[in-house]
Amino acid sequence: MKRKLFCLSGVVAALSLSAFGWEPVGGHMMTRWAKEVQPSKVLPEYPRPQLVRKDWQNLNGLWSYAIAPKEATQPGQFAGEILVPFPLESALSGVKKSLSPSQQLWYKRSFSVPQNWRDRRLVLHFGAVDWHSRVLVNGKQVGEHKGGYNPFSFDITDALSKSEKQELVVAVTDPSDSWTQPRGKQVSQPEGIWYTSVSGIWQTVWLEPVAPAAATAVTPIPDIDRGVVRIKTAGSGGARVEAVAVDGDREIGRAQGAVGSDLEIRVPSPKLWSPESPHLYKLRLRVSQGDRNVDEAESYFAMRKISMGNDRHGRLRIQLNNKPYFMMGPLDQGWWPDGLYTAPTDSALLFDIEMTKKLGYNMARKHVKVEPARWYWHCDNLGLLVWQDMPSAFLGGNGPNRLFVQPLDAKDAPRPADSAKQFEAELKEMMDALAFFPSIVFWVPFNEGWGQYDTARVTDWVKKYDPSRLVDSPSGWTDRGVGDVYDTHMYPGPGAETPNNARAIVLGEYGGLGWPAEDHLWWDKRNWGYRTLTSREAVNRKYQEVTGNLFGLLGHGLSAAIYTQTTDVEGEVNGLATYDRQLVKFDVPALTALHDRIYNADLVAKILCPSSEHSAQQWQSQTEQPSADWTSPDFNDSGWKQAAAPFHAAKDRALKGTPWEGEKLWLRRTFDVAEVSKNLWMVMFTRVGSGAVYLNGTEILKLSPDSTTSRHYGHLDLSPHAGLIRKGKNTLAVVVEQKEGARAIDVGLYALE
Repeated sequence: MKRKLFCLSGVVAALSLSAFGWEPVGGHMMTRWAKEVQPSKVLPEYPRPQLVRKDWQNLNGLWSYAIAPKEATQPGQFAGEILVPFPLESALSGVKKSLSPSQQLWYKRSFSVPQNWRDRRLVLHFGAVDWHSRVLVNGKQVGEHKGGYNPFSFDITDALSKSEKQELVVAVTDPSDSWTQPRGKQVSQPEGIWYTSVSGIWQTVWLEPVAPAAATAVTPIPDIDRGVVRIKTAGSGGARVEAVAVDGDREIGRAQGAVGSDLEIRVPSPKLWSPESPHLYKLRLRVSQGDRNVDEAESYFAMRKISMGNDRHGRLRIQLNNKPYFMMGPLDQGWWPDGLYTAPTDSALLFDIEMTKKLGYNMARKHVKVEPARWYWHCDNLGLLVWQDMPSAFLGGNGPNRLFVQPLDAKDAPRPADSAKQFEAELKEMMDALAFFPSIVFWVPFNEGWGQYDTARVTDWVKKYDPSRLVDSPSGWTDRGVGDVYDTHMYPGPGAETPNNARAIVLGEYGGLGWPAEDHLWWDKRNWGYRTLTSREAVNRKYQEVTGNLFGLLGHGLSAAIYTQTTDVEGEVNGLATYDRQLVKFDVPALTALHDRIYNADLVAKILCPSSEHSAQQWQSQTEQPSADWTSPDFNDSGWKQAAAPFHAAKDRALKGTPWEGEKLWLRRTFDVAEVSKNLWMVMFTRVGSGAVYLNGTEILKLSPDSTTSRHYGHLDLSPHAGLIRKGKNTLAVVVEQKEGARAIDVGLYALE
């Protein structure tokens, strides 16, 4: 499919207000696309690529705005102009003001209805408004909507007047971080991983004339095993719909039935969609009453399947089109320094996807945000798989510190009934709005316990509501044994949970390598990364090291790895590119070469010396300084105490093993190797200030605070030391020191084949 949307001809509305005098609020970081923003032509592209009609009117542009007390009625005087659809708090809005929970934001503009639309119903569409919006046409309320991320629309025909000019008013309130509604990473006081709040209209507003009997939605559901596509339709007015599937210029099949029914079209020798070959079929819809066509629209579909299955080694893996498929991509926040939630142009929206593909990734995890439909359409066209998060809805109310991240062994926190009802309503709306797009292969209802509740019930509902996709619930830390995958977050990592036959293992977040690139920073306060480096060369070297260690996890059956993150965001400098998108921090050929090796790897881990990750392993331990030859294989450690790993602080009840008293600890164990390997990998769990690991008397690794592996076991390539392994008996020795605070140590060795 060509990127141009079906040679579409849209009607652009004349502005009711003068465009002269608008400019972005100065003194803030801008992208190169900001200079292309013109009040007379703001995001002019057709906003609903999944169901395209030729007649429409774009209402983006300058509107009047006012901020008033929440309880006040519509103001008589408006404060000035705001550029829709940029959020109130953004520089591109021309306003850049905050909206408090006690205030209401008012928008107003006029529009005209073309004469040749008068015989049809007029529908007013909003891409997204954050958060509670009431819509009035000519003083009559035509509807309201709660939710900051999903599209909604109202039939405004009966509110139109006979005059040429029609008045449109939108009133918006936004609790921001003072209530529990889905809000993603928005906070009133940005810091760390929490970003500037967004309020008001932030996606395209548009008008569309439709027949009384028309298709209002279409959802293709491919079945590659049967070679068919099922077309779910929704509509109004009681009519029949015909769907025609087209490949290039050739019709390949058609079906018809009542609007609202499911149609099925056979697709001969289907061309399967994948990141390597993102083939899209066209879909033409015709709605008729009797022998008269009353509505026509164009759409598309893809033949692809996402599922679970065993690889040739018997490990449960994610599969694309019935074959194991390793997914790798960035955590994509979708924020912009000039537009916040709203990309300045469609080219800017496309840039992040194109950059992701050029760097050799095949997927992105859209993190606690929902994008405009065109973002997913670009992913469909370019071939980028998407894991779609539900925006987080925190239980703790005000402030970024109210995470309610439950410990690993805790039960879900309760959520008030009104809060749960709102979360689940927005979750359903999101799935309904995005179910069309074939690039989306995962739903992610919860992230890291942020407002997580009733995990099993919510996950089961998501799975049943859309059985054509997989579910990752939750991503990171607060696992409840449900969903299709067991997800780990680990910085810098990599690491993963214990493989099993019930769920595939994935690394939902890792990396977070920060480099605060001079002249590309959002502010002069603390700019941070999970690991902060000082140069482009350093961050590239560290990426090769950390991501290169994924090979060890591949040997254990890892199915996906998600790197943090696509771009810097405000004070967070973990991006593949800077926040202004002016600098891509990483070397493209080096990353694509590494990623290609990862995609093509077919490895199995052979355990040489097991850690206690799966079952307790015994070590000889000592807290007193031993003699100088204590690392030697011939050293006599029979007087040392035998104890099980991991060794940890006594107060750390989450860890099994042996409490480690004192500041310093010496460990030894022997293991037998039947066959020597050319490579050597370490699995380790460590929280220490300093230390070292020895193999047969030779130091193979220094440990430091930078070696910390958080809640999970990390993996490290030690193949340069593989020559130290002997056939028969071998000795592993460890010394660690931690004077205060958290402490833990456990290591094991394996080879890759």
